[in-house]
Amino acid sequence: MSEFARPFDVRQLDHRAVQLVADAAERAALAKRFDIVRIDRLEAEVVLERDGEALSATGTLSADIVQSCAVSAEDLPVAIREPLAFRFVPAGTAHAPDEEIELAEDELDEIEFTGTTVDLGEAVAQSVALAIDPFLTGPDAEAARALLKDEDASPFAALKGLKLGKD
Repeated sequence: MSEFARPFDVRQLDHRAVQLVADAAERAALAKRFDIVRIDRLEAEVVLERDGEALSATGTLSADIVQSCAVSAEDLPVAIREPLAFRFVPAGTAHAPDEEIELAEDELDEIEFTGTTVDLGEAVAQSVALAIDPFLTGPDAEAARALLKDEDASPFAALKGLKLGKD
C-alpha cells in the first residue's frame, strides 16, 4: 500500500477539485522511500475530469522538502512547485505482459488502473519523486570538493609515508 494513499472511485468523479494534504506520518514515510532528510509539507490541488473510460487530472503540486547536498551532505531546503498533468486509463489487455510496447509522447503520463478505483495520492507521490534533484548541490559543495582533492586531507594520506615492499 502507498504511503500517501488517496483512493477515488472513478465512477463518482467528474470535474471535481480535490485537495490532498499529507500528514506527518505520511511525509515521514515518503521521505524514507525517497531517501531524503524530510518532507515538511506536501499538498496538491487536482481537478479530475472524466474522459470516456479515462480520468484526466490537472493541478498543482507544492512541497517543501529537505535533502542532502550530493557533495557535502549538508541539509538543503528545497521548494517544489510543479504543475500536474496525467491521465488514469483502464489497464490495457491488447498486449502480452512480456511484450515490448512503444509509447507515444502523449501517452507517457498515463497511469493504468484496474477496477473502479484510482490512487491519486500515489500519483502525486510519484510526481514528488520525479521533482527531486538527485544531484543537488549547495553553497558548500565547492569547498567539499576542494577538500576531497587535497591529497593530505584524504583518508589515504597516512598511507603515503609507508614503505611497502619486500625486505
